[in-house]
Amino acid sequence: MSNQIASVAHQVYFWLKNPDSKEDQQKLLAGIKSLAAIPQIKGLHIGVPASTEKRDVIDYSYSASELLFFDTVEDEQAYQVHPLHQAFVENYSHLWSKVVVFDSINSI
Repeated sequence: MSNQIASVAHQVYFWLKNPDSKEDQQKLLAGIKSLAAIPQIKGLHIGVPASTEKRDVIDYSYSASELLFFDTVEDEQAYQVHPLHQAFVENYSHLWSKVVVFDSINSI
């Protein structure tokens, strides 16, 4: 990623059908990692719930997350139709029961 802050953040949270399955979680995390090969992605963070102080405003119920950065809305749209992203959805969607996405654009 360059010194310039990417304009678009794409945050995705996944809830597994079998939330206690470490095997399913590892499969999903490997699938998310495969998305890094998509050239429009300028930054990628793959995560699981952190063991931070429990507070009412923090939701620890998800199983895995990804935070992707793109330079433009058009780059995010190209990511959505990229064959690697399409394959990810096809190959891993059977693992999750729920997905929530937050897209935001840099306001500074």
